[in-house]
Amino acid sequence: MNCHYCGSPNKYADNCGFCDAPLKKQRPKLKDFVYLELAERRFGELSLFHTYDLLVLLRLVREERSKSYNLMRSVQKGSNLIEVDSDTLAFAESEYRRYTARMKVIEGILIDRMGYKPKRIDDKLLESLKAKIENG
Repeated sequence: MNCHYCGSPNKYADNCGFCDAPLKKQRPKLKDFVYLELAERRFGELSLFHTYDLLVLLRLVREERSKSYNLMRSVQKGSNLIEVDSDTLAFAESEYRRYTARMKVIEGILIDRMGYKPKRIDDKLLESLKAKIENG
């Protein structure tokens, strides 16, 4: 088996004889499709995602968090005008907190990999990164 990092041939070992990299560790591969529910996975699973997929997922989570925030604010403002039960308000607040926590987990993984978290993830950033990935 050749090392994924330095290319040295190795036989019957868990680590490379030259650079000591783990030989059986798989590199993340791009997913065919990234959807919001993937954000519900645990840290260990999310850390195995490709950086591009994490950026797409972070974009989705941030959008959903914004929607939850706007809904929560609407419910809070509406409770002054009409009777809104406490369960509806609690649900809106819990959704916002849940998406905030998911966002922070994904941002943390990206900080570990990239050294920063992007403030904005737009089509231009994703297209540029995708082109770099495809060109190798």
